[in-house]
Amino acid sequence: MYPDIPFWLSLVYMLGGFFLLAWSSDKFIDSAAAVARALGISPFIVGILVIGFGTSAPELFVSAMSGFSGHAGISLGNAYGSCVFNIAVILGVAAMIFPLAANPRKTVPAGLMLFAISALSWFLLRDGTCSRADAIVLLAIFVVIMPLYCWFDRKTNPVFAEGVAEPTGGRRRRRHRRGLGSSIFWLFAGLALLVISSHLLVHGAVDFARRVGVSDLLIGLTVVSVGTSLPELASAIQSARKGEHEFVLGNIIGSNLFNTLAVVGIATGIAPTSDFAAAITTRDLPFVMALSLSIPILGLNFAKPSATGAYTRGKALFWILAYAAYAVVMIKGEFAA
Repeated sequence: MYPDIPFWLSLVYMLGGFFLLAWSSDKFIDSAAAVARALGISPFIVGILVIGFGTSAPELFVSAMSGFSGHAGISLGNAYGSCVFNIAVILGVAAMIFPLAANPRKTVPAGLMLFAISALSWFLLRDGTCSRADAIVLLAIFVVIMPLYCWFDRKTNPVFAEGVAEPTGGRRRRRHRRGLGSSIFWLFAGLALLVISSHLLVHGAVDFARRVGVSDLLIGLTVVSVGTSLPELASAIQSARKGEHEFVLGNIIGSNLFNTLAVVGIATGIAPTSDFAAAITTRDLPFVMALSLSIPILGLNFAKPSATGAYTRGKALFWILAYAAYAVVMIKGEFAA
């Protein structure tokens, strides 16, 4: 997947990738928050549409190329594996760094929606094939559900539905426009740098691992699979540090929606497939469904269900340990095969 490079360059890629990833994620989250405030858009929706979809670009590129090369089955594992990583590791790590507020008006619809879409994906793939008709169904749902979900969010967030009043006075208005323009520029520049830096980091790490004698299988199961989720992880950590809790959840919801509907739909629309492991329907998708339900359940305030709950460090540890157990089962399955 990545060509060999000189050893010194692999070190430069890793160190430079880490630095650029941290810097660009910081600019990305600050700009996203500024755009949301300036336009009166819910941070949750910005998290879904911009952060969640944007940081899923690596998965989309990998899956599309797999489809063009006749290996669309690879895209299924990539998409559903990323969904597992997004909830169990990214949400878990973010909550471990800083406990996150869980608004039931956000977590319950989001978790149930992800569960329903994962269950639909299981239903479509249960016969061992993913046809072009299945791909059309997934893409159609994606096209319909996003505007409906944005409308639902605005209806349940009256502060953002009313918008933000524009400053009065020509001088203040010009300053406001310049601030918004700068924020939009850094929003997309930060996103581009996130994707670029993640590829630099993964390229350097893959080459370094090869040089120290690590097998290609282990590289694929660790460095490459985690590497495609680095943009989501970096943006979630920065969001948690800055107290932008809705960005974290929006990131996860948007990324999983994009992966299960758009990524799988595009890849299998290009190349319908029956060449995928049975473990996708017997292990991976059921685990995605369980994790989806854990979003509203673990975020619930049992003393007062209508009040805001919290994803505490204890709940974060549960997610991380669940992923560790899943990884052990997955690796055992790979070697047993």
